[in-house]
Amino acid sequence: MYAIVEINGQQFRTEAGKKLFVHHIVGAEAGQTVEFERVLLVDNDGAITVGAPAIEGAKVVAEVVSPLVKGDKVLVFHKKRRKGYRKLNGHRQQFTELTIKEVIA
Repeated sequence: MYAIVEINGQQFRTEAGKKLFVHHIVGAEAGQTVEFERVLLVDNDGAITVGAPAIEGAKVVAEVVSPLVKGDKVLVFHKKRRKGYRKLNGHRQQFTELTIKEVIA
């Protein structure tokens, strides 16, 4: 059984026992249980239920493993040729690590 759930504006495929890295959830603490009620699709052994836009009464229960995990560094480099203009900027996205406990549909 799996579900497609929307978390912080992004859609994720969730199953029980799966780890997810989602955009940073403000106020989350390690060991805290979080529920996501915006479930868009549920597949229960071949029986697919699609929400319009979300499924009533369905939710995904997850546990926060680590509230703040930094992603890989992304370098952004700008250059204008023959002008002497060079600019280097780095960015590391902040994530929250979740473990899916169960999918309730």
